[in-house]
Amino acid sequence: MKYKIKITSIKTVDEIQDYWTTKDYIQLLEKFNFPDAGTAKKENLYELLLMAITDFEPKEAAVIVLDHKLSNYLTEGQIDQVSNDMLIDTVCEEYPEIELQYALFNCNQLLFKAFNGTFPSANATLIDCSITPIDANADVKITKEILLKLFSNGLSDRNILKRLFGAQMDENAEFPEAEGIVWQLNSKDNINFSIATSENLIKDADFLSLEFEGDYEVPVDDD
Repeated sequence: MKYKIKITSIKTVDEIQDYWTTKDYIQLLEKFNFPDAGTAKKENLYELLLMAITDFEPKEAAVIVLDHKLSNYLTEGQIDQVSNDMLIDTVCEEYPEIELQYALFNCNQLLFKAFNGTFPSANATLIDCSITPIDANADVKITKEILLKLFSNGLSDRNILKRLFGAQMDENAEFPEAEGIVWQLNSKDNINFSIATSENLIKDADFLSLEFEGDYEVPVDDD
């Protein structure tokens, strides 16, 4: 099945809006010993948290933030190691478990902004695009996996995803890593999409053209 892809906007940002919830802010403020966090005005929580974080040493603060967001996925020892590594490198771009990179990015950027650059910064890419079936009868819900397969034709061979996951993107092969690569995929009509991912994985310069065709082969049911 062929689709026409048109990129309408690509932006580089250093934070994902609305990733942290009000509940996150209140819980983190409590963990950073801020009194009466639950009674603070909602619009002040973010700035209060940045101030509360800086009352702690950077590594100690990193452990608290990581534990809050990733304690169900990382052991205490792993969190301790990541908190060390974050001070010298962008762990969120290199962590081998790609499904954790989104959470690591947001933890990293919160700490980066609180400590005014003590932690190396990272970026995300926001893409708006339309994906229109050339076959008018096509009726396939675009998933993260399908999106990346369709993007393949439009990305340069220098793109890191093409180098790491070339077979999954270009062939009719399962691509479970897509769930961790594409951080957000939103659409109200299955034609116009808003996408968030790591700038390390997809950036503006990776696209050969802002308009291209993509292919997706619907898996055949053996039954």
